[in-house]
Amino acid sequence: MGYASTIGAQRFQFPDLRTLMARATPARSGDELAGVAARSGEERVAAQMALADLPLSTFLTEAVVPYEADEVTRLIIDGHDRAAFAPVAHLTVGAWRDWLLSDAVDAAALSALAPGLTPEMVAAVSKLMRHQDLIAVARKCRVQTRFRGTIGLPGRLSTRLQPNHPTDDAAGIAASVLDGLLYGSGDAVIGINPASDNVAQVMRLLQMLDAVIRRWDIPTQSCVLTHVTNTLQCIERGAPVDLVFQSIGGTEGTNRSFGIDLALLGQARDAALSLQRGALFDDGTRGANVMYFETGQGSALSAQAHHDCDQQTIEARAYGVARHFEPLLVNSVVGFIGPEYLYDGRQIIRAGLEDHFCAKLLGLAMGCDICYTNHAEADQNDMDVLLTLLGVAGCSFIMGIPGSDDVMLNYQTTSFHDALYARRVLGLRPAPEFERWLEAMKITEPGAPDRLADALPAAFGRLLEKTA
Repeated sequence: MGYASTIGAQRFQFPDLRTLMARATPARSGDELAGVAARSGEERVAAQMALADLPLSTFLTEAVVPYEADEVTRLIIDGHDRAAFAPVAHLTVGAWRDWLLSDAVDAAALSALAPGLTPEMVAAVSKLMRHQDLIAVARKCRVQTRFRGTIGLPGRLSTRLQPNHPTDDAAGIAASVLDGLLYGSGDAVIGINPASDNVAQVMRLLQMLDAVIRRWDIPTQSCVLTHVTNTLQCIERGAPVDLVFQSIGGTEGTNRSFGIDLALLGQARDAALSLQRGALFDDGTRGANVMYFETGQGSALSAQAHHDCDQQTIEARAYGVARHFEPLLVNSVVGFIGPEYLYDGRQIIRAGLEDHFCAKLLGLAMGCDICYTNHAEADQNDMDVLLTLLGVAGCSFIMGIPGSDDVMLNYQTTSFHDALYARRVLGLRPAPEFERWLEAMKITEPGAPDRLADALPAAFGRLLEKTA
């Protein structure tokens, strides 16, 4: 089939859809490593021009990863809702961009459209957008999920309290949990990356977190970020599992490299739902979003399972996987994999905005681990920029880690203070259930959820009394 575009006297040819998408992608080191990036700025612009003229319906007839060879492609195509797609079915990618940015399109329209979108469609339109476009459209999206608290409401910014410890020391973890709670962090989840990833240790950490949540009556949920098969064994042994975690990718081969497939994820979701640990809300429904997924641009290339696609398109396909399992939380660990995939602060910022935009359009309560590794050409100022931009864009949650330095995973991310900064300057608040708890514990001032109480030492004492 092929696609073409002309700039001046030069004509550029793109043999298939995956090549067109890759060449249209803003520059990043991972695509250059894979050999799929545009070879010049002119070629990138030519590809973007050809992509803008491409009918959206093309994505329903030409797959970037073969249908016969990949269960993720089959999930995307077989689950497509043509009735939801109908309002934009006649548009090109470029015309759809204009439609998304128009004042006539609001949160309700975007919510109704989400089941009709494929990941490749949203990846394509993101390649035609400036940063402000990605922010403006994502801000209009409203995606709400619930377990013991409500994530994704307008004007709210939640946090994952991440109390990692290099030896899983209980006292060290407890100190980080207490520190985070006193800064208003933890409404999305209290989630530990275990240093010792075995079932016995995971069970011990789950029991510890459950005891903390129950003793302090905290309207949040816990998660130990272990492999899904470990969590299934924990459930079988009676452990207090709130959320099931798993890293996921956008191709069958990537997921196989993680030791998973779609059937296993479905089994884990069913097991977690059977526990019925979510809160019973005022409307009579029980919190039933029980999955927590993490993703990252470059994971498919690391697994040699990218099918010659650009990493951002494959990342969007991971959101198609996540959407199928109705998770409470999804986040991109945007700069964690390293400079081989996102070289510097500029590339990390762009990727973070793309990831958030694509996931929100697909109907996910999307967060971001705003982070970088110490060998990347990035620093905390770059993270401040991305944090602020994502806050404006309506990001559902971010990470909260003591001093922004994860001492177990050895990377730089956002701190409890960073979350407090974002809430203050942007007028954002925690999840409503958690906000009421903070006020009841006198950690924050009533009616001023971004302001720590003057009597914070007294709040510290009250928490310690409950622990005794």
